[in-house]
Amino acid sequence: MNIKTLRQTAREKLKGYCRVCPECNGKACAGEVPGMGGMGTGASFRNNVEALAAFRINMRTLHSATHPDTQIRLFGQELKTPILGAPITGNNFNMGGALNEDEWAEAMIQGCLTSGALGCTGDAPDPAMYLAGVDVIAKAQGQGIPFMKPRNQDEILNSLRRAEEAGALAVGMDIDAAGLVTIKVGPKSKEEMKEIISSTSLPFIIKGIMTVSEAEIALEVGAAAIVVSNHGGRVLDHTPGTAEVLPEIAAALDGRIPVIVDGGVRTGVDILKMLALGADAVMIGRPLVIAGYGGGAEGVSLVLRRMSNELKQAMILTGCSTLDDINMDVLY
Repeated sequence: MNIKTLRQTAREKLKGYCRVCPECNGKACAGEVPGMGGMGTGASFRNNVEALAAFRINMRTLHSATHPDTQIRLFGQELKTPILGAPITGNNFNMGGALNEDEWAEAMIQGCLTSGALGCTGDAPDPAMYLAGVDVIAKAQGQGIPFMKPRNQDEILNSLRRAEEAGALAVGMDIDAAGLVTIKVGPKSKEEMKEIISSTSLPFIIKGIMTVSEAEIALEVGAAAIVVSNHGGRVLDHTPGTAEVLPEIAAALDGRIPVIVDGGVRTGVDILKMLALGADAVMIGRPLVIAGYGGGAEGVSLVLRRMSNELKQAMILTGCSTLDDINMDVLY
């Protein structure tokens, strides 16, 4: 399998839902929600890509950083690369259904494991979609993170129990799903989040943070990590790109909890930029949909290994021996 054949296969399986464009920038699929596009004009999706692309890299070659180390420890797990597969579900209405939820979750979790990354599973209108991901994580001895939607409290507490029973490394909530047109859920108050987080022994990740004030709330209510995310531009039109808001959020948290980011990350150089802007790790979404539909777990692993190798090459050419060496000095 190679990238070309993977993309050809994905284009056939995703026909009518994703065009597998040469550049995944949200222009051709604007407004296609359900589907793979961005909400409304698609500006938030495009802003993610364009904000990240606007940063330039300082090339350095007079140094001894010849064998960069990309290892990171998250939630008690040693990873070979600072990459997480984003929580994605809704294959039938977002991706056409060529893969069912079990097959998709298997591709994500196993593809991440074999490439040294960490996979996440998601939630959708039918609660069975969340459970499909949890079951795959259980089969992988807990090597994955299930994310739930901000449902009512009783449903959330039940979802937490299922994640605990699966032995998951952590559990998360994409709070930014409060605006999705495909599922009727709402925001959560500080009191509700405190109740949820105090109800589990698992590290709890809040995904969908786009402001310093909400990052501080996440810390206050006990989050073990946050994900700076606008849900791939799929919930609110005209938000800034995640790369625009990341630096001030990371600075405000000052290393107290890990900061993960998604939005427009397509290459290892993009990963380098996000780490330089203050992230501890990145989440990859749409590229792994193409990878999974094009080649299952093998396709996901192929794309992630390619990104990791690109990151290492970028680290060599910027003089970074470890992930800790990647900071704002990398950026022009």
